[in-house]
Parts: sequence; C-alpha cells; structure tokens
Amino acid sequence: MFEQSLNLKRVKPSATSAAASKARALKAQGRDIISLDAGEPDFDTPDNVKEAAIRAIREGKTKYTDIDGTPELKAAIVGKFKRENGLTYTPAQINVSPGGKPVIYNAMVASLNPGDEVLIPTPYWVSYPDMVLMAGGEPRFIPTTAEGGFRLKPADLETAITPRTRWLILNSPSNPSGAAYSRAELKALAEVLLRHPQVWILTDDMYEHLVFGDFQFSTIAEVEPALYDRTLTMNGVSKAYAMTGWRIGYAGGPEPLITAMRKVMSQSTSNPSSISQWAATEALNGTQDFIKPNAKVFEQRRDLVVAMLNQAHGLKCPTPEGAFYVYPSCAGVIGKTAPGGRVIANDQAFTEALLEAEGVSVVFGEAFGLSPFFRISYATSTELLEDACARIQRFCASLR
Repeated sequence: MFEQSLNLKRVKPSATSAAASKARALKAQGRDIISLDAGEPDFDTPDNVKEAAIRAIREGKTKYTDIDGTPELKAAIVGKFKRENGLTYTPAQINVSPGGKPVIYNAMVASLNPGDEVLIPTPYWVSYPDMVLMAGGEPRFIPTTAEGGFRLKPADLETAITPRTRWLILNSPSNPSGAAYSRAELKALAEVLLRHPQVWILTDDMYEHLVFGDFQFSTIAEVEPALYDRTLTMNGVSKAYAMTGWRIGYAGGPEPLITAMRKVMSQSTSNPSSISQWAATEALNGTQDFIKPNAKVFEQRRDLVVAMLNQAHGLKCPTPEGAFYVYPSCAGVIGKTAPGGRVIANDQAFTEALLEAEGVSVVFGEAFGLSPFFRISYATSTELLEDACARIQRFCASLR
C-alpha cells in the first residue's frame, strides 16, 4: 500500500489550483460559472513572441539546452536587469527554470538544512510555505494588516529574525493582496536586514510591470546595494508578457547560489523547454510597447472591482498598488446565514456559499495565511467582472 513520505505529508495541495479545478468541473456540468480564481492574464501572448517560437521550431532548435538557460536568453535577462532595475549580473549569475515556482523551489532545496527558518509575510502566495516544507525548512509567518496596507513593518521583521533564519521572501506587488513596497519602505526593511548577515532575501518581482497610478517599482538589491551578495532577484515572463503556459521563470543572484540551483536542476528537471526559451528571449529583447497599455487595462479593472465590492454589504476592499488581485475583508458577513441555511462561519464558508449560490469562484483567505479575507483575480474581461461583482453584491445582500 502506497504511503506518502513524511516530508510530503506536511504539504497542502495548492488552494488556488483546487478552486480553479472545481470551477472547471462545474462549468463542464453546465453551471454558469465566473472564475475569478486563477492568476492568469486574459491577454494573448504577443505575436512577435509566438513567431519567435515558431521560427525556433522550423530551425530545429528543439534539442536539449544548457541546464539553466541558453546563452541567448541569459544575455537577454542580463540586459533586462541592467536596463530596468539597475542591477549588473554576469550570465553565470543567471538561472532560468521551467517557471517561477521552480526558481524558488530550487533555491530552497539548494540552501536549506533541517530546522532552517524562512520568514514569509502574510498574506502570502499559497506555494511559498509548502515549497519551504518540501525543501526541509520551516516557514515562519509575519502577519501584516489591511490597515498597514498588507506590508511588512521593519519592527515586525526585526522581532521575527532568529539565529535560525535563513531567508526572507518578499513579493512586491503581492499575490494575493496587490500591495507593493515603495523605495522608502524597502530601504527601511533593508536597514534591518543589514544587521542580520545570516539572512538571505528572495524577492519575487513577477508582477513588476503591473503597477498603477504614480507608483514606481523598486527591488531591494537595487535600493540597497549592500544586500546584492545575498539577494536572489526573481522574475519571469508569465504575467507581463501573458506567457503563463510557456513556463519560464528566471533569477539573478550570487554565483555560488546559482551554481547550486543548477546542480538541483541537473538531477531533477534539466533544462526548460528550448522553444519557450527562444520565445522568452524575444519577449525580453523585443518590443515592450504593449506592457503599459495592458497595465492600464488592469488598473481600470481594479478600480471597477474595488468600487463594486465596497458597495456590497459586509465587504471592505482596499485599493492595491499593483498585480491583478484584490484581497477584500469579509469580516462583516461572518456569522450570517445564507438563504439555503448555511452559516458563514469563516472565509472558506463564504467562498463556498458564494460559488453554490451565485456561481462566482474566488479563493478563501485562509489559504493565503490571513483571514477573514478572500482573493479575487480581475484578470478577465470587464463584462465578466461587472457580472461577477453584481452577483457578489446580490449574495451579500441575501445574508441574514
């Protein structure tokens, strides 16, 4: 009889993937479902990127590549970091993995020993703590608040660091809250980290180009160069370039860490898809003209969703700085009863009852480490968002 390993027993399946799967199953049964659960742009991959992939296939560029990225893609990533972030790396300091998740997982496997702690502000992307657990480490959570903009405070970081702390994971703009750190806020966190040289920083910048209004994106190794030698700056092509299915994530960092991550890949995934790498090379080197217009569309959707959710009885939705998520509080409906008799005991019960009554699929806040909230992805059409938010308003009004 099969039995999971002790390490895997500590791990939970992805709640966001589970929500998306359930929504797809209900759609297949004929239900009218609006899915606001997946973090995936609804825009198509740009034509120049698709053509680069087709050209690579026709030219026979379908063989194994170097384990952690082709020279051409690494050169494009070096150029991107210099051009957009003021960070200077050599190709030997670049890792390319089959998606953003493997970048993080490979870094954790390459560096963590049993008992090592990884600090993760809440709310967090659902995969962070479980990747730490699979790598043999211990996630340690630092709560943030809606009133504080869901951003980590320097004093709370200082308190959380112990001699066993190995990493801090920072995600800006954030999944699930959309919160983003200003340059001054990163500088204040950096001042704490400078006092604790054993702590490395993994900064997840996947939503870098999706910031709104006058907000200016910064990353911590740029803000505080003294942290450069212990920072892994991660990014990818999934969100800004609408290339989620192409599975390319990348990072720049200290060469010994990058070498160790390559060693992990050599005995696990080996190289990312050769075709995807040529597509990503074109994405980074080619025209960037579509990025700001796409971000403007997301900003307009954000404003729509925030306004409509704040008109729903019992909900309170902050206005995020970036990404394509909102993280509203449902504290005002906890304890109420749905028309079918179901008591809304917590945020998971709220999302399940909403799906059952109105066919709107969202993800409950407990999955992200902070309740009572829920996450909505507004990476879908304005028409669907208006319909979904109207259904949420109707559902909240029906609670007694």
